[in-house]
Amino acid sequence: MGRLQETLSNVGEESDTDNGRVAIVGGSVAYPNQPALVGRAALRTGSDHVRAFVAEPTYEIVAGQSPNLLVDRYAGDQFEDGAVDRALEVADWADAFVIGPGLVDAEPAAVRETVRGVDVPTVVDALAIEPALESDLSNAILTPSDTEADPISETYGSLEAFSEETGAVVTRTGDVDEIVAGGERIANETGTSAMTVAGTGDTLAGIVASLLGQGMDRRDAAELGAWILGKSGELATAAYGPGVVATDVIERIPDTIR
Repeated sequence: MGRLQETLSNVGEESDTDNGRVAIVGGSVAYPNQPALVGRAALRTGSDHVRAFVAEPTYEIVAGQSPNLLVDRYAGDQFEDGAVDRALEVADWADAFVIGPGLVDAEPAAVRETVRGVDVPTVVDALAIEPALESDLSNAILTPSDTEADPISETYGSLEAFSEETGAVVTRTGDVDEIVAGGERIANETGTSAMTVAGTGDTLAGIVASLLGQGMDRRDAAELGAWILGKSGELATAAYGPGVVATDVIERIPDTIR
């Protein structure tokens, strides 16, 4: 942990200021639950409020996941130009923004326009990554899996070159999660083989967004977010073994932070 130890000790502490708001654009008919996983992870990391902005057909599914989530909806079953203005309004409400988890078949132009219009620190995840490469990412953390990182490497040659040229921070998830910032690659030291279970990428996006919303620097948020995810996964795996699922990991986040 090193220099992040003091930062971890301050996460979620009660103070005279709030612990931030996180907004999420994600989900689809094919993957309706991803925004809820992101939101639950952000809340367990200490965020005060989380609002998901989802397609009309998935609204009841996401809203029914937890009474602690705030949920808005846009018309239709795809994220497209008509939803951008409202997405930016939701982002203006927030201290950190997430776009991409489960966002199947979104219009690339709508994703780019949204990322370009957001002023708060942004987590760009999953299917939003490739279209967002044409946007300003100097205030962003990208959280690709191995395969989702391919368009970045194909365009820029390497994740290190991408981080230097754009100012973006990358947390690449895989057998060993890695953080790439300022041309430097750092391996995360926590986690288990069970962390390949579906939903852990969404959990990471929620943790990182919460840390950003609490005012943390992007590089620290990326490093600490990966560490918290992995350590929470270790605790969940100790309890459930190979049957661990993403919600088990989310419920261990407060124990990890304590």
